[in-house]
Amino acid sequence: MSCINAKPTAFGSDKFDANTDLINLVNAAKAGQREAFDELCRRHEAQVLNLAYRKLGNWDEAQELRQDVFFQVWRKIGQLEHAEAFSGWLRQIVARMAINRGVRRRRLTLIDHEVLEATIDCEHDAEKALVREETKRQLHEQIALLRSMDRETLIAYYIDDNSMIEMAEKFHAPIGTIKRRLHTARLRLAEACRDLIAC
Repeated sequence: MSCINAKPTAFGSDKFDANTDLINLVNAAKAGQREAFDELCRRHEAQVLNLAYRKLGNWDEAQELRQDVFFQVWRKIGQLEHAEAFSGWLRQIVARMAINRGVRRRRLTLIDHEVLEATIDCEHDAEKALVREETKRQLHEQIALLRSMDRETLIAYYIDDNSMIEMAEKFHAPIGTIKRRLHTARLRLAEACRDLIAC
């Protein structure tokens, strides 16, 4: 089973299997040989999945991250200078991508919480829980309807995980301006969502 969809390039006529030396596999994968990369995936799949699960604590997210990691490895393996460092390099990619995924998940939860607190104050019974989930769905629809500056500011901070410095560079504006824009965008989103449901 292939880890990702990509076109192989020629790297001799070698067949790669469990007996192939790791360094030869890495070098072949760097040269674009798909069979070598697939063998690397097979050898490291369990390691990547287990590490992802330890970092995320969620099996479904760990499986999704595994796919993302191997796609990133395929894209970046040409930048790996020393083939013998592959295993450590792979672990670093897993750890970094798990952290990024966790941060995005917490920030999406945070924005849901902030806006929902401004729009509903209901008891947490079963019926209200269903209403809350529907409100979350409508919340994300409202984000898409915001004017471009508000929408881009919220997405850059909460979804793309940009720091204030990165956002200042991206929007060509001082950090103070970015903070004001973020605050304003939150208020406008809360106002847009205020009439979504009533207790």
